[in-house]
Amino acid sequence: MSSNGNNRPNLSGIGMTSQRTRERLLGRLIDQGINSMEVLDIIRSTPRHIFLDEALSHRAYEDVALPIGHNQTISQPYVVARMTEALLKSGAVESVLEIGTGCGYQTAVMAQLAKTVHTVERIKPLLDRARKNLKLLKLRNINFRHGDGSAGWENNGPFDAIITTAAPQQIPRELFQQLKQGGRLVIPVGGDNQQELQLITRHGDDFSAEVLEAVRFVPLLVGQLHH
Repeated sequence: MSSNGNNRPNLSGIGMTSQRTRERLLGRLIDQGINSMEVLDIIRSTPRHIFLDEALSHRAYEDVALPIGHNQTISQPYVVARMTEALLKSGAVESVLEIGTGCGYQTAVMAQLAKTVHTVERIKPLLDRARKNLKLLKLRNINFRHGDGSAGWENNGPFDAIITTAAPQQIPRELFQQLKQGGRLVIPVGGDNQQELQLITRHGDDFSAEVLEAVRFVPLLVGQLHH
């Protein structure tokens, strides 16, 4: 992560984190079927390198998941784009709940597309780092909470959209309950070896499910907070 005189990361990047490497990543996403110009523009303009440790920042615009410590990862850009695009299919979203803030990269993408993002992370050092990263980007429409994401965030619900960046074996009932009418939930579901990315839509008291594709995420751990 290149820094300037006052030790702030260079948001525009140099060398391996430059605009040219971002354009190459965008080409890959388009080749893989991402076609929302809105999502592609935000991925182009969001500096993924600031969310990574300096030793890994040169890989920021490769289309891969990368470690961020605490046995967690920053999601592959394609998966971020796919999940975000799926949430926006039915139009603009006002309020979004994100389960698993991680380093804050997916949060940053969503915060540029929604009016408000409420994000929950169970690992305190990651949450603190995400706050710092998102402050650098001057994104002020985000509410943070250190807590168990599997319970959602009832006080701020119901939500137009819920996005989950860790995989439960089964979708927690609370997440269904915290969706607005017509609301959408994008969530990886399954065990270590086999997970599928599902898009759940609420219709009254019924919910429809669509499988988007096979994915690999860290497991959603229930009731385990880390300070």
